[in-house]
Amino acid sequence: MLDGAAGHPVRHMLFLSSGAIYGPQPPDMACMAEDYRGGPDPASVSSVYGEGKRAAELLCAIAAAESLPVVIARCFTFIGPGLPLDAHFAAGNFLRDAAAGNEIVIKGDGRPLRSYLYAADLAIWLWTLLLKGRAGRAYNVGSEEAVSIGELARQITTCAAAPGVAILGKPGGGAAERYVPDTGRARSELGLAQYLDLPEAIRRTLAWMELAAT
Repeated sequence: MLDGAAGHPVRHMLFLSSGAIYGPQPPDMACMAEDYRGGPDPASVSSVYGEGKRAAELLCAIAAAESLPVVIARCFTFIGPGLPLDAHFAAGNFLRDAAAGNEIVIKGDGRPLRSYLYAADLAIWLWTLLLKGRAGRAYNVGSEEAVSIGELARQITTCAAAPGVAILGKPGGGAAERYVPDTGRARSELGLAQYLDLPEAIRRTLAWMELAAT
């Protein structure tokens, strides 16, 4: 696509990357900013996705240096209509179980921290990055409101009036695993914000699920 766009009067171009390019978030880092120089473990098979995105970002940087106006969106975690309910996404699995009137079961200790941006907010962010982002620049896309997996499950059961949450794993030692972006660059440069908080995002997603099931 980059090769095809080269030499043509392209005005705006957006590449959807991922927060996976940073690799594991250090336990003492509340949020990961775009200038964090971490990376996936190159010896781990699970790093394939993150390494692929890193390679694609490098190609975008080369294209931007040659005057192609490509902007990079490093996407984190999201919730809303279209979220897979039977994949490896905790939020989708929790919503599915709660909507069915079942108890949410967490096999781990529920301590890992994530953050969730609603799908409508995501659309606003991506359009803004496409039209107003600085060429060759990367922007984190997501929420800074960290929530543990256990608390996410509890909020979903509250909104869905589901039976409850069962956490099977025992708390481990040390700090909880985190995956939370620093979105200061997008906020300060482009005026973006999180418009819906997590409880409202959960309620709207449940409403969409109910409508989709009819």
